[in-house]
Amino acid sequence: MYNAAAAATYYRDKNVTITGGLGMIGSNLARSLVDLGANVTIVDAMLAQFGGNHFNLSGYEDRIHLIAADIRDRSATDSFILNQHVIFNFAAQVSHNDSIRDPYSDAQINYLGHLNVLESARVNNPDVRIIYSGSRLQYGKVHSVPTSEDHPLNPETPYAFNKTVAESMYRYYYRLHGIDSVLFRITNPYGVRGQMKHSGYGIVNYFIGCAMRGEAISVFGDGSQIRDYIYISDLVDALVAAGASVAARGKVMNLGSGRGTSFREMAETVVRVVGRGSVSLVPWPKSYINVETGDFIANIDLARNTLGWTPEILLEDGVRITLHYYEQYGGHYFE
Repeated sequence: MYNAAAAATYYRDKNVTITGGLGMIGSNLARSLVDLGANVTIVDAMLAQFGGNHFNLSGYEDRIHLIAADIRDRSATDSFILNQHVIFNFAAQVSHNDSIRDPYSDAQINYLGHLNVLESARVNNPDVRIIYSGSRLQYGKVHSVPTSEDHPLNPETPYAFNKTVAESMYRYYYRLHGIDSVLFRITNPYGVRGQMKHSGYGIVNYFIGCAMRGEAISVFGDGSQIRDYIYISDLVDALVAAGASVAARGKVMNLGSGRGTSFREMAETVVRVVGRGSVSLVPWPKSYINVETGDFIANIDLARNTLGWTPEILLEDGVRITLHYYEQYGGHYFE
């Protein structure tokens, strides 16, 4: 567990902006930061397919400033970066398959948009700290599990490539211009306030939705591929700690649970906890098998040691918490 008391001291009265803040990660983070006393602004372009949802701020609407803007608009990034202490830059195109179909849009959002934020910081607020959310897909096909940060990066899709190039640009701005940044490669997040409509963003959440509707969950191949699933509260704790940590400055770190679960076991856990639905094994579609990276478990030693943070929520418990949330509020996410 990270030092919550130290975080509360750091964030009290700090100005914090979260881009892409109406999504699962950004909204849960925003709520935590407000509780810690921060002045929180959310910037979101509200692109329909990416999971932004105004209901994610329910109960906090009057405590968070919301700006409708897109990081592809340099004038917008110039305006919202002023007078900020910390930027959590989470605006992103989130689907690797969509990046194959439309690489141009992916590059505009996942690389050029982040370049806008960095240039705005350099010109208007060079003392700001920026937290960037990269992806475990930057590693491509892995040859060592658990996978540490020194594993070669071999991105397989435009999504992973642009995430990797953006990360490199952050490191460049840190070296050349002193723009303080903390860079994460995040595994598969899931939990409350995630969208449930399609599988392109948050596979565990999507499977929970399928099971709640009594549908069959399709698992590709024999389902033996190993993945690392991190529950949203553990992820948020790490992000909060990173924003306040001097030791994290300039570092690139994995964020995951550090535990491996086969895809089939994950799906069966969802069905067991929900009490409905079923698991069906289906052949690999070509759009997935060509970019399958193999087993992946994040080595999280660097994040654990740097941030004083340890993930706590086991998969079954996280699925149960998520299920209870959607049993109450699913109408805001399924329709």
